[in-house]
Amino acid sequence: MQEDVATESEALEAMEKLGPREKWRILKNIAVLGIAFMIHFTAFHGTSNLQSSLHNDGSLGAYTLASIYGSLILSNLFLPVLVIRHLGCKWTIVVSFVAYMPYIAAQFYPSFATLIPSGLAVGFGGGPLWCAKCTYLSIIAEAFSIATRRKVRTEYLIVKFFSLFFVFYQLAQVLGNLISFTVLSYGEAESVVNGTIETSVNISVTCGANYAAPIHQEAKSAIDLKRPEPEQLNRLTGIFLACMVGACVSVALGVDSLKRYNMVRKGPENRISGMNTLVITLRQLSHRYQLLLLPIVAFIGVAQAFITADFTKSFVACGLGISYIGYAMISYGLANTVAAACTPYVTKHLGRRLLILVTFVFHAALIVFMLLWTPTNEYYKYSIIVACWGLADGVWLIQINSLSGILFPGNEEAAFSNFRLWEACGSVVMYSASSFFPTFHKLLFVLGIMTVGTIGYGMTELMEYQAKRIDPEKSFEVVSQEQHDS
Repeated sequence: MQEDVATESEALEAMEKLGPREKWRILKNIAVLGIAFMIHFTAFHGTSNLQSSLHNDGSLGAYTLASIYGSLILSNLFLPVLVIRHLGCKWTIVVSFVAYMPYIAAQFYPSFATLIPSGLAVGFGGGPLWCAKCTYLSIIAEAFSIATRRKVRTEYLIVKFFSLFFVFYQLAQVLGNLISFTVLSYGEAESVVNGTIETSVNISVTCGANYAAPIHQEAKSAIDLKRPEPEQLNRLTGIFLACMVGACVSVALGVDSLKRYNMVRKGPENRISGMNTLVITLRQLSHRYQLLLLPIVAFIGVAQAFITADFTKSFVACGLGISYIGYAMISYGLANTVAAACTPYVTKHLGRRLLILVTFVFHAALIVFMLLWTPTNEYYKYSIIVACWGLADGVWLIQINSLSGILFPGNEEAAFSNFRLWEACGSVVMYSASSFFPTFHKLLFVLGIMTVGTIGYGMTELMEYQAKRIDPEKSFEVVSQEQHDS
């Protein structure tokens, strides 16, 4: 399949006609897009982090999260290219934001009848949303590279722009959990003495890696005793719903359409038929690099699901109370933001391979610590643990996510659709297991799939190293493009 791209001279001439400040306009688009995602996911993360603890009866919270990521799998298989072809990246993002709103509104009347259908709507909106975002950033990175007369390589700009975007995006965890903690802890009667929370639960026996399951009676009663008032929850839901409306308006009014950069690459509507979305997405699996990266992509989904559902429930809610979930997860968001900001610079000095190896060792050591740690009622310790997890998660997310833009230029829709597909598969597995396995076993599973995924990534790097020895001109991008052209 030949990529429909203007010649380099035509693209440069078209960029120069847009004016000397076009590079700043591109950066403005990234900033507005990042801020909109930050506002939107302030609401989504702030709500989702509470699900498994707030809606513990019948595991409603865990099943709601599983429904989100289950429908996200189908969404990634069938919808992204079709929706983007008709709406374009900008308006796909706006419409997808709207699909998240019923999930927030359902928090006013939580039940299986309201949360499960609204969770499915989130998943169906999520596939096109993330694919449109990734495609948008990849194409404007190429436009920026052309504007610099290729002084800055497109591959580097993709990582840079992803990093800049995720700085904003990861702040959503901070803001969402700060709002959650402020609203839910207001007027709280729990006493705090010398940095500890007074509680009647035997935390060292009940919580952490020892947490058995939602049906474990001692843990269940402890969480129920610390449940916030309905008025607090409704106030929080109203704030989050307003955030999502603001995000929609921000993208609609503040982000340029990709039609502005048609000189770089014609939009997906000219290249791919919506009827072939599933075939094109699955065709990516014929690439050996894509296959080898699947376990590490699935691990990213598993790790994020563990933090959202299991850590918040078995560590924080069990040991400190539901209102302190927001307090602990603020640290996660801050650490994610730091990782997003620093990853490109650290990569420049250490290299991608060494950074991923260091991240693997660090994350594995953290999981082993969590397996052996005896939980206490000192709330700052929970924040330190989740902050370390956030640092590792930020590196994984940016490095592996940006690889999809580097590996498959001109075919980003299918590549990023695959990323979200297998990330969602990992999340569904973890959320579905939340009600049936002890936290100890789930931590072991996270460690195992991370190990397998890192080995798969290492094999990809090894094959690339061998390919370069044979032909120094070969690179990830060249290998990928040769396959698409064949």
